[in-house]
Amino acid sequence: MKTVYLDHAATTKMLPEVIEAMMKSYENDFGNPSSTHRIGQKSRAIIEKARKIVAEILDVDTQEIIFTSGGAEGNNLLIRGILNANKDKGNHIITTKIEHSSVLKTFQQLENEGYEVTYLDVDKNGMINVEQLKNSLRENTALVSVMYVNNETGVKQPIKKIGEILEEKGIFFHTDAVQAIGKEIINPKELKIGALTAASHKFHGPKGSGFAFLDKKIQIEKEIWGGAQERNRRAGTENVQGILGTGIALEEIYKNIDEIQKHEKEVHEYLEKRLKDEISDIRINGENAKRVETITNVTAKGCDIQTLLIGLDMRGIFISGGSACMSGAQEPSHVLKAMGLPADELNSSFRVSICKDTTKDEIDYFVENLKEIVEIERK
Repeated sequence: MKTVYLDHAATTKMLPEVIEAMMKSYENDFGNPSSTHRIGQKSRAIIEKARKIVAEILDVDTQEIIFTSGGAEGNNLLIRGILNANKDKGNHIITTKIEHSSVLKTFQQLENEGYEVTYLDVDKNGMINVEQLKNSLRENTALVSVMYVNNETGVKQPIKKIGEILEEKGIFFHTDAVQAIGKEIINPKELKIGALTAASHKFHGPKGSGFAFLDKKIQIEKEIWGGAQERNRRAGTENVQGILGTGIALEEIYKNIDEIQKHEKEVHEYLEKRLKDEISDIRINGENAKRVETITNVTAKGCDIQTLLIGLDMRGIFISGGSACMSGAQEPSHVLKAMGLPADELNSSFRVSICKDTTKDEIDYFVENLKEIVEIERK
């Protein structure tokens, strides 16, 4: 039986170069980066080299990169940290109804703490309405957080347009770019992004490591208190090997980004064509919006998603019912619900996500088995 992994939006396999470098470093680079002796400073040099790699790829200053444990911490640090350091800006904040749980739940908690929150709607393709955003802005709007790429549908929001509107108004702009970094070239300064979150396990780096970009003009209050690491913005002894792996993974991906994009586009189009041509009563959610060419969200009418996932799993095929971070929840996808899918379709939707290593042979195996399982279920 083949093994076909099509859940790369949940996590990716680490690059061989990353594994090799991290294993060597675990053995040799055990010093605390805050120590002033030679062994500690060797670890410090590893961190600063990785910081330089990230900064150069984003075309920002090294001092604007903060290493974190990943997306959830990065989102909390940037959203809460910016608000706590800039309380005079106001107590109204804006996000969307389709954000990742680490953003949505942060905003819900901020609402409990006295902030006024506006949750922007999306249309049937998962896109926000820029006019609704404009009309929602107030004199006391302090921060807006809109994700770059949705983790369930792959739909991209009009980030540059949003950034330009908010820059003109002097409002802080944060974007969760966890599903975008490694998929396309992103320049935060050109896009008028003030703060950005990334997680390395989404671009073939290690879990438990990530980074945040924070424009040097923006003040932030740290969320983790203790030492003065990361320019006093994130306390705690740094994850030296995780940071090393993050830098190597990002460098390798962007070194080959044109080739990767070409391959992913080809496989993505092949996947969606086969699905639409060969399986009746299916819909690709967000198909008419701009999307990254690695995520496909499908509704297969008349199918129960849990039965379908188990059937595929038994055949060695691994996909997702939605966001990995929400997989333990009993509620249907809040993203698809916001897009207007009726209850029966919410329970018939799944996500297929590819990467640079996905082959057409794997897609063939997946589609042939999916066709059989869907036919059985519908009968």
